[in-house]
Amino acid sequence: MSNGASVLPESAMSCRCPGCAGGVSPDAGVFALVNNLRDPRDPRGCQYPLGAVLLVALCALACRFDSFRAMGQWAAVAPSATLERLGLRRRGAFGLVKTPSSDTIRRVVNAVMPGGLEGLLRAFQDKARVVAVDGKCLRGSRDAAGQAVMVLGAMLQDGTLIAQQKVADKGSEITGFAALLAALELEDAVVVADALHTQREHARVLVEEFGAHYAFPVKRNQPELWKACRKVPWQGVRAAFRSTVRAHGRIDTRVVEVVSFDGLDFPCARQVARITRYRTVQATGKRSRETVYVITDLPSGQADPQRIGEIVQAEWGIENKIHYVRDATFGEDASRIRTGHGPQNMATLRSVAMNFARRMGSSIADARRQLALAPHTAPLDLFGIPCDLHIRALNPTL
Repeated sequence: MSNGASVLPESAMSCRCPGCAGGVSPDAGVFALVNNLRDPRDPRGCQYPLGAVLLVALCALACRFDSFRAMGQWAAVAPSATLERLGLRRRGAFGLVKTPSSDTIRRVVNAVMPGGLEGLLRAFQDKARVVAVDGKCLRGSRDAAGQAVMVLGAMLQDGTLIAQQKVADKGSEITGFAALLAALELEDAVVVADALHTQREHARVLVEEFGAHYAFPVKRNQPELWKACRKVPWQGVRAAFRSTVRAHGRIDTRVVEVVSFDGLDFPCARQVARITRYRTVQATGKRSRETVYVITDLPSGQADPQRIGEIVQAEWGIENKIHYVRDATFGEDASRIRTGHGPQNMATLRSVAMNFARRMGSSIADARRQLALAPHTAPLDLFGIPCDLHIRALNPTL
């Protein structure tokens, strides 16, 4: 906030205008990225800049105004200073700022091309060390034929989503794997995914074309590979790592055993790991055991048993850090947005809001409640939307 204290910690603020705490430069932030998107609308009759409408949707979404109707209500009661900061203009003899209605917000979000909007996620990519890939079904987007939108996402270990794409209609996650990762800088990064993506072509593309590494689980959907992993001479394995975690009423123990093995018929495979998970439910004493095999092109000098355990943990974490948060905190599965590009674009806006909310040092749910305490200033500070109106010179179309 430029006047008065912000409800945000300084580490979470992104605006560098006079009077704001430091963060990313405005010309590299959300404001510039959104305002550089191609506008799919007919310029005749457009009352609101594309970027301004999308920023209204993003800021409202961040502080728990989740539907298009709620976003219109957020805009309707926003002060003029907030609306101008978002890029809306004063009009008429009285110099009033007209706000976009819920219908206008819906039409814009449904129309904007998803590929451009998803570029907001790539802005979060730093030097990636481990990237986890997984798909998610947007259940509320089911159409009359029962078809729902499926998106494929890439996540860093801290839960930051850095890429997302829609899986082609009647396609599968497998076909979208390489296209999703092609826009990322993956040199020397390790890509992990679930067993669905344990595909020979995926391994080849990662190593030979992207200069990356892989760590893929092997399950019974690859019967020959699974049998080969079981036949590895595990009895003589000396390289192992053991860890125990007590949380949520459970005791989880993981034993990671690794052996260098070049006898697998899989591109570039150098090591095989056997991860055995033992779980005890403290309340009932019930015990269970699960064994998972993992293959990787990483040599033993770069990936010992402890390191492989940490890499695999990244893939397990995408369910809790991304899917659960978007469903439980943002109500994604309950959303009934299903027309145009709306489902995909709303998923992207939720992910952008989620990435920024992680900077606030609390749970995503707590962060959204904190933003809701100052709904017309705090989200703008968080996203780095400049307070200095002269920054509009960055985009001469505004």
